[in-house]
Order: sequence, then structure tokens, then C-alpha cells
Amino acid sequence: MATAAMPLNGTERQPVPVAPPTVPAARADVPAAPDTVPDAPKRDYAETAGRALLAVVVLGGAALAAIGFAGSYKSLSALATAKGFGDFAPWFPIGVDAGIIVALAADLYLVRRGTSWPFLRPLAHLLTAATVWFNASSGPRPVTEDPLAAAMHAVMPVLFVAVVEACRFLVLRTARENAGLTEPEGIPWHRWFLNPTRTFAMWRRMKLWGVASYLVAVGLEQDLRVYRVMLKQKHGKVRHAPEVERLPLTMARYGLTVDEALALPQEAEEREQRRQEAEEAAKVRAAAAKAERAAQAQIAELRADGKVQAARHEVTAATKQAEVSAHAELVAAERAAEAEATALESVAAAEADARRAAAAKAAAEAREAAAEIDQRAAGTEADAAETRLRAAEADAKAATAEAATEAANRRRAEDAARAAEATERAAETRLRIAGIERRAAEVEDEARLNQKDRNVLRLARRALLEHGGDVDAIPLDAVAEEFSVSTTTASNYRKWAAERIAEGYRPEGI
Repeated sequence: MATAAMPLNGTERQPVPVAPPTVPAARADVPAAPDTVPDAPKRDYAETAGRALLAVVVLGGAALAAIGFAGSYKSLSALATAKGFGDFAPWFPIGVDAGIIVALAADLYLVRRGTSWPFLRPLAHLLTAATVWFNASSGPRPVTEDPLAAAMHAVMPVLFVAVVEACRFLVLRTARENAGLTEPEGIPWHRWFLNPTRTFAMWRRMKLWGVASYLVAVGLEQDLRVYRVMLKQKHGKVRHAPEVERLPLTMARYGLTVDEALALPQEAEEREQRRQEAEEAAKVRAAAAKAERAAQAQIAELRADGKVQAARHEVTAATKQAEVSAHAELVAAERAAEAEATALESVAAAEADARRAAAAKAAAEAREAAAEIDQRAAGTEADAAETRLRAAEADAKAATAEAATEAANRRRAEDAARAAEATERAAETRLRIAGIERRAAEVEDEARLNQKDRNVLRLARRALLEHGGDVDAIPLDAVAEEFSVSTTTASNYRKWAAERIAEGYRPEGI
């Protein structure tokens, strides 16, 4: 479906659907037209004429350049010889005329590439003026005594420069049309003539703040003037308006539009809020990092303590086991010596029985000592197991702290995303409200409403936008403060606004 858009005050409205034209259905008894119909060859006379004019311009420009060069070569050569150029005299006119052609050709080439250098055109014009002056001075009489001869010498170079300037204008216009630009770049001359003071201020603003489009600059100037008139209607005088409402008038010298200047306080508040949120987030991250470092240090310390205690228990168990073995061997040796002494006084059978009994007893004691060693080793293993358990609990706490830190970072990221989304929605709402207010102001200006009716309609729009049409939801004190009226008048404003809403008042965009 085709769409149509109409620009208004430097902005472009949304496309409006345009219904396609209805075509009657084909009748069954009418034979269908062939699929393809050969088009008759058409001759583009405009293109042919354009090419012919271009050929005339090219050939004429070349002829003018050749005639001008031939006419000035002899005069400039004689003048250079008379002025003491010597052997360089024949080359002097070639250098001057070639400099004009090269400067103009280089300027056209740079314009065609979109990188124009403003020094080339004045150089070409300066060389042209010098050629004219040199040719006029080459005559037998001074220029002041024979101005006709000077004018005759100036005709051919001026015509050549005029042709080149026309080509330059054509190249610039063609490049702008190919780029889709139709509005003028500079300020029209008639505006300088009709209002030179304001035009100079506009030109200065365009050059200082990079406003390339004249229509955009006109739109900014109109918005600023309309805003100044609205401030006068609202507060009586501009200087009586609050400082926030005078921001567009103050910031206009810095290239800001009315909407951009009015949005400055909100943008500053949002930047401060983002800065505070960033500081809080940095503090939270620093605290989390500090807690994580403390947990890692505690875990490392517990692991080192566990390893030391386990080694200490192992060394103690080995030492005690060696002591028990040595004691058992000593006891066995002593009892064997006692048994041997007793055997000297008793019979061989008694000695054998005594030795067996002593050996059995020594073996029993050794078993008891070994059991005690095993019990102590089991205690050591239990201590080591408890140490490992504490290390595992420390690892679990560290993992929990790390998970909590990641969750906090994720929540902060989600909060930042929600804040950015809320900021974007608020900006869209402000733009929508600004558009509604602007269109409503245009309608009110066309209807020539007085200030009271404008205030009532503004209150009605606020109720529709913020409270769904309930005017009573707006506090009476807020109404009186906003419009600088008494409480009675504010109550009447609310009543009249409710009546307008009840009558069906709905501005465009709501």
C-alpha cells in the first residue's frame, strides 16, 4: 500500500495510508488483453537537447579559452620583456593563463569529489584580475586614459570564468539532487536585504554550531520566537518566568533547540542518578570482593592448619609405636634373663615351662601395646577427618558467598536494565506529550483562543494524560500554582476542564 508524508516545521509526520484506486473486475465475455504489448519507441527530446547544450558549452568554453589565451599571449609577452623578464618572457603568459585553468579545473574536480577547498576559487579570480590588469597595462597608454581598452581586455577572461562558475553550480546542484537534498544550503540574499540584523545572528549560529540547512535554522528561530511569546503570555514578562523555563532563551546561543534546553534539567538529574547508582554498585562490588578475599584466606589457613595437624599426628603415632616396640623387646629380654637364672636352679622341664609362660605373657603385653597404638592411630585419623570436614565446610561457605555475589551482580544488571527501560519510556512519553502540546498550541493559535481557554484546555489535556480524564484527581493547589491564579479560579478551571472532557474534547495523539 502506498503512503504519503507531509513535512511540518522541519519534522516529518508518520506516513498516512493511501488506498489504491479501485479497478472494476474484468468481464467474462470480453477477451483478455495480451500479456505483453510492445512499447513504441519514444525519443527523449529533453535528453537530446541537454546533450546538445552541453556540447555547445564545452566547445564554447574551449573556444573562449583559446581566444583569450591567443589575445593575451602577445601582449603579456611584450609586457614581460619590457619589464625585464628576459628569456622567461614567453613563458610568463602561459604560466598565468595555465594557473587560471588549473585552479578552476582543480576546484571543479574537488567539488565533484565532495571535498571542495575554498582557496582555489579566489586564486583563480585573483589570477584573472591580474591577467586583465596586465593586458590593460600593456597598451601604449595608461588604464585611466583608455578605460575602453581595459574593458575590452577584461571581456574574454571574465566570460571564461563565468562559464566555469556555471559548470561549478551545475556540479553542485547535481550532487545535491543525487544525495536527495533539495533545500538550500546558505541563507537567501533577500533575507539579508530585508532583515540584516537577525539574518547575521542566524548565519552566526549556523556557522558556530554546524547547522548546514537553512530550513532547519529557520525552524529553530521560529520555535525560539514562539516559545518567547508563550512565556510572555504565561508570566507577563520573560524575566518573571522561572529560571528553568528561561533555559531555551539562555541556551539558544549555544545551538540548543527549545526541546533540548527544556530537557537539560531532567538529563542532569538522570546523569546524577546514574552516577550515584554506579558508585553504589562499585561499593557493593568492592565489599563482595573483600568478603571473597577474606573467605579465600580463611579457607587457605584452615587447609594449612589441617595439613600441619595431620603431619603432627602421624609423627606422634610413629614415635609412640617405636617406643612401645622397644619397651616390649626390653621386657622380653629381661624376663628371658630371669627365666634363664631360674632355670639354673630348677629342672629343664620347669625352665621350659617358665620360658613358655614368660613368652606367652610377653606376647600378650605386646598385643595390648599394639592395640593401644592402633587405638591412638584411630584417634589421629578421626582428628584428620574432622580437619578435612572443617575445610569442606569452609569451601561450601566460599561457594555460597560466590553464588550470592553472582546473584547480586545479576540483580544489579537487571535493575540497571529496568532503569534504562524506564528512562527510555519516560523520554518517549515526554516526546509524545511535547508533540501533543505543540499540535494543541497550533490549533489554539489558529482558533485565536484567549489565555483562560488555553489554560482550561491545557488542564484538560493533563487530566487525560495523567489521570484518565479525572480532573478532580489533580490537586487544587497544584492547579493554582501552575497557572498562577487564585483557588477560586483554579476550581473554575477544573470545572470547565471537566465540561470540555465531557463534551468530547480529545486532542490529537491522546
